[in-house]
Amino acid sequence: MKSRLDRLDHYIDPTGYIEHNPLMSDSLLALREALSGNDKVRSYDRIHRILAEGNFVLCVSEGFLDSVHSSFYDLFRISDGKIVEHWDTREAVPARSEWVNQNGKF
Repeated sequence: MKSRLDRLDHYIDPTGYIEHNPLMSDSLLALREALSGNDKVRSYDRIHRILAEGNFVLCVSEGFLDSVHSSFYDLFRISDGKIVEHWDTREAVPARSEWVNQNGKF
């Protein structure tokens, strides 16, 4: 699927966006540059859960970051129908042979 970075301002507040990832700046321009950059090849291959309460939305997904099978947790705060704040975390998913239970990451 081709990304539509030209439409980010339809979903993200272009003037008040706050980013909590310490490796990214606060701004729509910085987000657009980070998402279009080739320094880290990221793919979201499956969304497992989308949970919402009040003005917060959590998206739990899996994919690959620099060819490493990874989990992605993205928390968004919404105001006036647009994303105004973002927190995230990501973690490598261990190979099934390393699991000590059968529950899996998701």
